[in-house]
Amino acid sequence: MAERTPLKKRYAVGYAKPPKAAQFQKGRSGNPRGRPKGTPNFATVLEIALRDKVVVNDNGERRTISKLEALVTQMVNKAISGDGRARQQTLSVLHILEEGHAAQDKPTDALDDAEEQVMTSILASLRQTLTENNDET
Repeated sequence: MAERTPLKKRYAVGYAKPPKAAQFQKGRSGNPRGRPKGTPNFATVLEIALRDKVVVNDNGERRTISKLEALVTQMVNKAISGDGRARQQTLSVLHILEEGHAAQDKPTDALDDAEEQVMTSILASLRQTLTENNDET
């Protein structure tokens, strides 16, 4: 009677082991065509949607404003009227905006210690090169 090899050795296909013919080949992408050109990402779609215009009734007067402006106005109005969640959201957005302005206000012209050491070493080598050139002439 012929010896039989165990099933595991004969057939290594199963959970997390696809057949060799179905596995990704080395050097070839699993998504060769990728995302089609011109397909907007989430941020772009959100920006477009928030720029759309809506008509609102403001003190008996009809106005056309962007959805973003309507969203912010509604959030602030709810916060003022006593909605705790809206107040927290408004304050957190305000905090984020203030941090952004603070980061923009910081002077970026100042060098930190590492940059100053690099600049000092560059200047020293330039001075040395200049003195060596002057000594040769």
